[in-house]
Amino acid sequence: MNQPKRYTVTAALPYANGPLHIGHLAGAYISADIYVRYLRLLGKDVIFVSGTDEHGAAITIRAKKEGISPREIIDKYHEQIKKSFQQFGISFDIFHRTSEPIHYETSQEFFRILNEKGAFEIIESEQYYDEEAQQFLADRYITGTCPNCHHEGAYGDQCEHCGATLSPTDLIHPKSMISGQTPVLKKTKHWYLKLDEYQNEIKQWLETKKGVWKNHVYGQCMGWIDTGLQPRAMTRDLDWGIPVPPEIEGAEDKVLYVWLDAPIGYISATRQLFKEIEEKKYSFAQPQSPLLLEKKADAWEDYWKSDDTCLIHFIGKDNIVFHCITFPAILKATGQYILPYNVPANEFMNLQGGKISTSRNWAVWLHEYLEELSGKEDELRYTLIANMPENKDSEFTWEDFQARVNNELVANLGNFVNRVVVLVHKYYEGIIPHPGQLTTEDQAVLAEIPLTAKKISEAFEHFKFKDALALFNELSSVGNKYLADNEPWKKIKTDVAATKRIMYVSAQICGALNILVQPLLPHTAQKMSKILGVQQGLWIENETEFISTGTVLGKPELLFEKISDEIVEKQIAKLGKKEDIVLQEEVEKSDCPPVKETITFDDFAKLDIRTGVILSAERVPKTDKLMKLEVDLGFEKRTIVSGIAQHFEAENLKGQKVSVIVNLQARKMKGIDSSGMILMSEDKDGQLKFVNADTIPGDIIR
Repeated sequence: MNQPKRYTVTAALPYANGPLHIGHLAGAYISADIYVRYLRLLGKDVIFVSGTDEHGAAITIRAKKEGISPREIIDKYHEQIKKSFQQFGISFDIFHRTSEPIHYETSQEFFRILNEKGAFEIIESEQYYDEEAQQFLADRYITGTCPNCHHEGAYGDQCEHCGATLSPTDLIHPKSMISGQTPVLKKTKHWYLKLDEYQNEIKQWLETKKGVWKNHVYGQCMGWIDTGLQPRAMTRDLDWGIPVPPEIEGAEDKVLYVWLDAPIGYISATRQLFKEIEEKKYSFAQPQSPLLLEKKADAWEDYWKSDDTCLIHFIGKDNIVFHCITFPAILKATGQYILPYNVPANEFMNLQGGKISTSRNWAVWLHEYLEELSGKEDELRYTLIANMPENKDSEFTWEDFQARVNNELVANLGNFVNRVVVLVHKYYEGIIPHPGQLTTEDQAVLAEIPLTAKKISEAFEHFKFKDALALFNELSSVGNKYLADNEPWKKIKTDVAATKRIMYVSAQICGALNILVQPLLPHTAQKMSKILGVQQGLWIENETEFISTGTVLGKPELLFEKISDEIVEKQIAKLGKKEDIVLQEEVEKSDCPPVKETITFDDFAKLDIRTGVILSAERVPKTDKLMKLEVDLGFEKRTIVSGIAQHFEAENLKGQKVSVIVNLQARKMKGIDSSGMILMSEDKDGQLKFVNADTIPGDIIR
């Protein structure tokens, strides 16, 4: 798009049913914060909004589990999450909540507009009902076996293992998460958003994003489009949520679907922000853009309805479809709102060789980190940026955290800044000297600063934050090398003028690093500004002087301290221990899934399981999880689609013996007829292994 007049930046609304962990930070919030801080340094008109999502089924499930009300749950976790973000340094303009009156008002108004414009159709259907609890079950109240990858524990709206979008009736062996009983089907009616009618418009819009959006984001969206959009229910039979507007006939006991209500939270938060600004009742967690401070309450519309506004959603990959298809269709249906320019979703971050699992306490909880390693916020932020899952899953380990802090932050940036400040204090009483005539080498070193700043800008603008961090480190290394090569501690004895020149140039590199580090490591930037005796300035363009001659430096202070083996060992030892932590996704009381309902021998005997050999394998285009397999069963060859692509490389599967259920009804997956199911085992870390027997193809497994 042309140069926008303003920016609206959102970060995913975390559920208010548990604490934050590093997967959340790496998925959306650090990226969003870096980008917003960079825009502010450019002097752009930008708002940064988020808040807690307080109407999801996970809230009521947590409340029932703890025997308290949903309100107590959301109040507790909203405050904890907000405090953690503030301490860590995520610089929201507002961190709102979807239980506030202005959000109810905004969401209900959306429903009215959509209803008036004919965006809904009322459909009566059979939905699952828990007879013991005497209530209809929302998608997330139902679990079962995924029909695509056969993972146990899929939800009624999505399998988080293979990423497939589901309907509750798709699940094999469905169970109510309230009573644990098998639900029954019962008739009810709901208001469905006619997504199918927006298929062509959304497709045409998405096609303009090819080459602009990340490949995995664009690919996932087009995969959905290719399978055809279907109407999606926008109401639910629940007692916790935003009521459908009372004038809507026949919807007296229904609430808005959380995925209608939640993204509207970005808009209600913006309305609340400008309302508070006009009333002079705002309180920012961080210094924000002065451009916002004189705006009126109705200014929120500019940030959501004006074509010269750039809207960007930062999310994790599990929210891609909702932000790139469902919410844009809702916005388009109103006829009033702009669509997102970009949705730079990150993939997942793993931990110490396994997937982050809140139920097993296999997580690094942010509030615990902030308490136990107080003052080391940027050390964690640095490591998460360096390992950010921008285009593929990545991993955090405590050993890597230690190595990066000790070998990069301490030995590179911290060492350089400290040596410069100590030497200026030692030789010039802490006052930046006049350099005199700079040499060609000095000028070449200083010329690296605006060149590096430009490269970092380009990285930020393309959401390549790992690259930006690497470029920043390179400039710090240039400073270290310049200082080491010129050895001012020796020259001070023989060439006083040269020493002044060397220390001046070194100080300018420090000053530049202080500006460039602000979006990346904000706590470090504040320390550096104090040590260097300067105010935090705007972004670097063509300047080469950042600390004027005569500036008095602050006292020398170490920016970072080394991470000891003891700290690492303590943190690793905590993993998997349940102690007093509140577990966000805990359903079972142990790591092992519960035994399924008892079946008869006759039920089991119906399964025809045979040995097969994989002849060929290839990934299914536009999917992350699916692999197309050609399998020799001895008596015939079959095509089977299996959700194993993230666990195995296609070229390594040829000749692999597998166990196949051969009498399972065929199912079309991504346009491919899949005739059978490969049996797999899954360990506690979510790693898949083949179940095979040392027999020849076609042999029956009993």
